[in-house]
Amino acid sequence: MTPFDTHISSETQPHLDRLCEVIAAHGPMAVAFSGGVDSGLLAFVAHRVLGDGLRCVVGFSPSFARSESDHATEFLRRHGIPFERVETHEGDDPGYRANAGDRCYFCKDELFVRMRDCVDAERYPVIAYGANSDDAGDYRPGARAAVRHGVVAPLAEAGFGKDLVRRVARQLRLDLWDKPAAPCLASRIPHFSEVTPEKLLQVERAEALVRASGFRECRVRHHGETARIEVPCDDLPRLREPRTWSELENGIAALGFKQVEWETEGLRSGRLNDALASPRSLDMDPGL
Repeated sequence: MTPFDTHISSETQPHLDRLCEVIAAHGPMAVAFSGGVDSGLLAFVAHRVLGDGLRCVVGFSPSFARSESDHATEFLRRHGIPFERVETHEGDDPGYRANAGDRCYFCKDELFVRMRDCVDAERYPVIAYGANSDDAGDYRPGARAAVRHGVVAPLAEAGFGKDLVRRVARQLRLDLWDKPAAPCLASRIPHFSEVTPEKLLQVERAEALVRASGFRECRVRHHGETARIEVPCDDLPRLREPRTWSELENGIAALGFKQVEWETEGLRSGRLNDALASPRSLDMDPGL
C-alpha cells in the first residue's frame, strides 16, 4: 500500500490500494494528461507509486482550449509531477476534419503517436490514459485508438467509475475533484460539419466570454452562423437576465456569428451525438 498524507476513508482505501497495485504492475509509464479529474487522479497516484517512472504528456492543438492547457500544466507543476508538452496535428487528418461519428478516433490516434515519438520508450515503455470503467458504456471511438496502440487504462482496470474517481480525488484533496467535464472544442461542432481552426477559435473565444460572465460550466455549439449557448438548467434564469444576455449576445456576435441563442433545455453533454441514428454503427472496426 502506498501511503498518502491525506485522510482516506476505510470504504475508499481498498479501491485506492487496488489502483496502486494496477499501476505498479504496469510499471514505468507515460500518462496522457488532459487536466480533467480522471487523468488528474491517475497522474497523482501514478507519481506517488512510480516516482521518476512517471511522466505526463500534455497535448496541445487548436481543439484544446488554451485555458485548459494552462490549467493542466499548473496542476502538474503544483504537485511536482514531471511532464512535457507536445503539439498534435489531428487537424491535418481528413478523417478528423470530416467530423463523422469516429472523429475522436483520429484525435486519440494522433495523440498516442506523438506521445510515443516524444518519450523515451525504454524508460517509459507503457502509455496510459484516464479512461474509467463507466466509459465502456459510452460511445468512445477514441478507445479504438487506445487498443490499437496498446495504451492501458489503469482507472478502468481498477474498477474506478466516474463517481469513485471524484470521491477519491476529493479525499486526496485534489482541487480538480469537482472540475466540470471539458470535452475538446471540436465536440461543439455538429457531426459531418467540417472541423476547422477558425470554428474552433470561435468556440474557444465564445466560451471564454460565457465563463467570464460567471458561468462555471457551459458549451457554445457552433451551428454555422448561429451560436447556441448551453448552461446548466439552474443557471438559465441568470443567463436570461437582460444585461447578462445583451453583453453575451453582442460579444459572441462580434466573433462572426449572425445569431446567438440559448438552449432552453439546458446543458447536456454529448447532445450533438443525437444526430447519429446509431453511433456504434459508425465504429466500423471495433477490433482495432
